[in-house]
Amino acid sequence: MGRSRSNSSSSSFSSGSDSSKKGKKKDKKDKKDKKDKDKKDHDKKDHDKLSKDTNEGSMQPAPGHQMPLMPEIPHSQFSAGGAPGFPQARSGADVHSFEGQPSPQYQAPTAPSSGYRIPLTATAAFPPQQQAGYPPFQDLDGSPVFFGSALFDNSVHPCKVAPTLQPPCRVPYGGGEFEHQGRYDLLPFDPNTMELVPTSHGQIPAGRRPVEGGYEENGNKLYHGVAVIQGVKVPGKTGSHLGGCNVSFGGGEHVVTDKYEILCWR
Repeated sequence: MGRSRSNSSSSSFSSGSDSSKKGKKKDKKDKKDKKDKDKKDHDKKDHDKLSKDTNEGSMQPAPGHQMPLMPEIPHSQFSAGGAPGFPQARSGADVHSFEGQPSPQYQAPTAPSSGYRIPLTATAAFPPQQQAGYPPFQDLDGSPVFFGSALFDNSVHPCKVAPTLQPPCRVPYGGGEFEHQGRYDLLPFDPNTMELVPTSHGQIPAGRRPVEGGYEENGNKLYHGVAVIQGVKVPGKTGSHLGGCNVSFGGGEHVVTDKYEILCWR
């Protein structure tokens, strides 16, 4: 009986001891779980605070700095649709004018008084149509004829240039058709900037600016004139001192004093 009681007490003690150990382990585990939970909650709060500070910091200027303000746009500069528009030009003003500013002045470049020319010689190859332009005249046989100016020692004379002739440059001079062997200039005819204007007796049409074609030895100016000979227009020379238009045709010099034309700038 005594041995049985001893065993029973020992078993009870052992069970109590095991229960106590289990209780202590559970308490430790609960404390550890709570500590881990508290740490997670604290870390989450720190992360949320950091994110909030970062987001707010991206929208806020640094200390001592101010956010730039949008420029104010006068109500008058808004278009009907509400979007900012350009200031309107005054009624009747130049399209380049801006409100309160003077209109800039533009001027197209002016060609030389004698035009742009192609220098040639009697033996030089005639330039292609891209350079010479479309021939303004035709000879009796339909061959092309151009405006030209022959260069002499002390003078320059307007004349005709016929590429099919040899030499091409023919000058009305001294009562005949002078075959010029030296330097001459071809004047391409530009209908956009040039035109033939009727005249007579060496007169320069009022208000017109003739294309300068040369000069005499004494300095008198010569211009490009055009007269009709045997039904075709022939370019030659004219001037107020000549009293008419002199052209070379068929080996001779022809003088036309009435109803001829002078080449002018438009």
